[in-house]
Amino acid sequence: MKGRRTLLALAEVAAWWVPLAALWLVLISTVDALELAVGAGASALTAFVARGARRAVSGR
Repeated sequence: MKGRRTLLALAEVAAWWVPLAALWLVLISTVDALELAVGAGASALTAFVARGARRAVSGR
């Protein structure tokens, strides 16, 4: 059961990360390795925060 919850949590974070990373790529002017790394990190951090906020609101 714990493995399933972990998988669902990772899927939720990935569901947040993909559109956030895509938005980052749309908004930057030049795409280089550093911009990709910063965008991936910022999107991951924001995805975890969004998941935490959703859990805080829903109580799950």
